[in-house]
Amino acid sequence: MCMKENLIHYRTCVCNINYHMVWSVKYRRKILSTEIESYLQELVQEIAADKGFTVHLFECGEGDHIHCFVSAPPKLSITAIVKYLKGITGRKLFERFPEIRNQLWKGELWNHSYYVETIGSVSEENIRRYIERQSKAY
Repeated sequence: MCMKENLIHYRTCVCNINYHMVWSVKYRRKILSTEIESYLQELVQEIAADKGFTVHLFECGEGDHIHCFVSAPPKLSITAIVKYLKGITGRKLFERFPEIRNQLWKGELWNHSYYVETIGSVSEENIRRYIERQSKAY
């Protein structure tokens, strides 16, 4: 069902858990310049290495939102991953680029909400077909 190169082996499990995440700058302000994007990319990779997940792709869209493709172990919830990424990057960006604070109110860089979807190597239809074809004999 799954391609072997996508599988991640841990001590007690084997998995392939991937997420596509999107979140935006507060008020959709277009403050994510190429310099900020470059710093963000490094920062996100550091956070991922420190917290135990992998960021495969990271892009800033139109200067006001972020796209991330992440693989994570089952012990890390998606809310924890988003909290790490938004919380740490927000604080560090304000430290390194204090001028962006002038374009935002209340000292918040990121919008409170986010979008996430799970990504797998097998389509929903293939999974349904696989499960339906399982033997009922015990």
